[in-house]
Amino acid sequence: MKKNTFGVIVGNRGFFPDALARQGRKNILAVLKKNGFNSVALPIQETKYGAVETFDDAKKCAALFAQNSAKIDGIIVTLPNFGDEKAVAETIKRSGLSVPILVHAEPDAQGKMTIADRRDSFCGKISVCNNLRQAGIPYTLTNSHTVGVASAQFKQDLDDFASVCRVVRGLQNARFGAIGARTGAFNTVRYSEKILELSGISVETIDLSEILGTVDLLADNDRGVKRKLDAIRKYTSTESVPAEKLLKMAKFGYVVDKWIKENELNGTAIQCWTALEEFFGIVPCTLMSMMSESLVPSACEVDITGLLGMYILQLAGGTPSALLDWNNNYGSDPDKAVLFHCSNLPKSFFKNSKMDYQQIIAGSVGKDKTYGTVVGQIAPGEATFCRATTDDTAGIISVYVGEGEFTNDKLDTFGGYGVMKITDLQYLMQYICKMGFEHHVAVNKTEKADVIAEALDNYMGWEVYRHE
Repeated sequence: MKKNTFGVIVGNRGFFPDALARQGRKNILAVLKKNGFNSVALPIQETKYGAVETFDDAKKCAALFAQNSAKIDGIIVTLPNFGDEKAVAETIKRSGLSVPILVHAEPDAQGKMTIADRRDSFCGKISVCNNLRQAGIPYTLTNSHTVGVASAQFKQDLDDFASVCRVVRGLQNARFGAIGARTGAFNTVRYSEKILELSGISVETIDLSEILGTVDLLADNDRGVKRKLDAIRKYTSTESVPAEKLLKMAKFGYVVDKWIKENELNGTAIQCWTALEEFFGIVPCTLMSMMSESLVPSACEVDITGLLGMYILQLAGGTPSALLDWNNNYGSDPDKAVLFHCSNLPKSFFKNSKMDYQQIIAGSVGKDKTYGTVVGQIAPGEATFCRATTDDTAGIISVYVGEGEFTNDKLDTFGGYGVMKITDLQYLMQYICKMGFEHHVAVNKTEKADVIAEALDNYMGWEVYRHE
């Protein structure tokens, strides 16, 4: 995962102790470095202690940020003392940056409240936020109003802010690929390309026949095909799968991989049934699982906004995402549901997995045409779920996001599956149905609901429901 780079504004106000600004700058830069983040900050000789206090300081800092705009993912405003709210706001406005902003204030110590060392950053933070609000600049707050930069709590604030920055940066000019037409039976996965484009998300399309036509031109001993075949066999157990089916998967996967690379795509959604099974004789699930595992998420049934949810979760958590159905109740427990797919889940989701055939579609096209799923039970652990949709009547993107946990509850079924426990699940299901969301949900095995809600609501301007 790429290191985040933060622009740092050290606030200062002259009639408060300057030494606090000097030490504050030193402390924040040391903490960022220790936690694996890069920083862009005024040199200490450029202004008084490298802090921002005057209009001239603001112009210098803004120019520095503008010069480094391509690599700055977010801005941290740190207040070792009260700070100058006008200079902070002026810096951000003049920089031209449109990135997330974290506002931090260092706490006063109870035994250090004399004129020589009192900070008043508790008050100064309110003034900075007031000025940012006046300027229409969105910002993020630390969980506590004041927090020490060297504390474990601020480390968590930094980690959360880094996730927010990754989501916002990752959605800028995101590119998704739609392979094949929407599965005819699923009106539920309709979406608006135009609404996505308004948020900077583009969709490249290709007909399934173009992929299969290119596959048909490949020789069995093509070097790229042989490499893909070897990768499939290393990825999961293929003992029960006929060799000719594995070869077909390798060819299909090789062509899709090449198309993704040529178009610089961040993820794909594929028409996975039933044309592929009927006329080509495989399911693409293992190939999609491999893509998702390698952080190029792939959604089934050409569910582009489902893919969007997968990608958002991946950006926030830095780990693979899956797309599942809200599929069944779990006995009489109102807070548990069975999540299921055929499946194309990343292998890191499972306790144990193997390649198998798609039992549902096999009933109509035959078992021999449906090899290629990755099946098993999802390992227990924490999880975040997310669903995005384009609301065409309102012209907006709507999202719900929340957290739950996969349990170790026994379940005798097929495909890729798991039991998830979610607080107040029945209210969530009411919300999903009343708002007309799709039956698919993206899931990631991290806890990132709050940062996703912050990124999408505060910075992307989407309609967000945070389930708790």
